[in-house]
Amino acid sequence: MIRDCKNPPLAPRKSSVDLSFLQLLHLADSGFPIGALAHSFGIESLVAAGLLSAADLEIFFRGYLEEAGVVEAVFCRQAVLIARESELEFPRARWLEINDTLAALKPAREVRAASAALGRNFLRAALALGESDILRKALEATEVSSVDEPCDCDTHIIEHSPAFGLVGGVLQFEEDAIVLAYLHQMASSFVSAFQRLLPLGQTRAAQIVWDLKPAMMEAAGRSAACSLDNFSAFTPLVDWGAMEHPALPTRLFIS
Repeated sequence: MIRDCKNPPLAPRKSSVDLSFLQLLHLADSGFPIGALAHSFGIESLVAAGLLSAADLEIFFRGYLEEAGVVEAVFCRQAVLIARESELEFPRARWLEINDTLAALKPAREVRAASAALGRNFLRAALALGESDILRKALEATEVSSVDEPCDCDTHIIEHSPAFGLVGGVLQFEEDAIVLAYLHQMASSFVSAFQRLLPLGQTRAAQIVWDLKPAMMEAAGRSAACSLDNFSAFTPLVDWGAMEHPALPTRLFIS
């Protein structure tokens, strides 16, 4: 029997998918206007040095998710908690602390700058979609240093993963879904960066991101058992690649 889609039955078909699912897909889309396409986070240096090829790309990203991915997920979760606990008063000091702490864990200046740019752009883009007192206060908190919090700079950094977690928490998405969406966006961005550096077909790129999904699940699961006092990551090759990036004779990416 062929249904007439122009004249549907009076009772609409119920769906288990709600608006929040579509909103989360929107925020995690690689085309979300935050400037992610301009950054490789050191991958460009590794490719230039012959240390990363299409053959070992999936193994490389799997290891990256196991280390840096877990750390980013921990801070993403912390920001979700801040959003959930901010109904009465925004915890400015705590928000600054998680962002400054995550930035301090990144030894490469280019990585810190890249994540700060994406984080700030993400908050601004989210505010453009809909007004939020919490997001507004989070953005304003990083633009002016408090007298009670001495700092030798005029601004604090907004890291990308806490920004993503805060927005997701404000929109009341489920915590694990927020973390997985962030990790998926991160992996997709890295694979996309590699595609612009060396030959990697669309089909193979899609396959790599598809095969990385169990690693994303594992990283998200491990992060749920961690706190700001009991996590660690060791990514010396990626850190070296980011530090070496300014010395490349030609560069396609900012970082």
